Amino acid sequence: HVQLVESGGGLVQAGDSTTLSCAASGRTFGPYAMAWFRQAPGKERAFVSTISRSGNTYYADSVKGRFTISRDNAKNTVYLQINSLKPEDTAVYYCAADLRTGLGPSVRTGYNYWGQGTQVTVSS
Repeated sequence: HVQLVESGGGLVQAGDSTTLSCAASGRTFGPYAMAWFRQAPGKERAFVSTISRSGNTYYADSVKGRFTISRDNAKNTVYLQINSLKPEDTAVYYCAADLRTGLGPSVRTGYNYWGQGTQVTVSS
């Protein structure tokens, strides 16, 4: 079993940058694909990005160019840097993990482990 704990976010200004972190603990050995999803108020949880254990990445079209996913396998931590924040980035951001090689899927049903989420609120 894997536990995921997100941190970072909070209230930020439009145009600023922020970095979210997700620390994994428990059964962390193995090729885990990691991902970030987000859920805006009144909307479904949506895929943001995924990263393989080897560092390959994939992004939703809506975030390409502003979001960067990365990971530090020695620290069992994955990051999401968000640049040029917009009010529409306001959401709860969730970290997810799945035991697989390569990239994770872009659907929430493809992940077995989830964090509790961290709120990002962007003020204009």
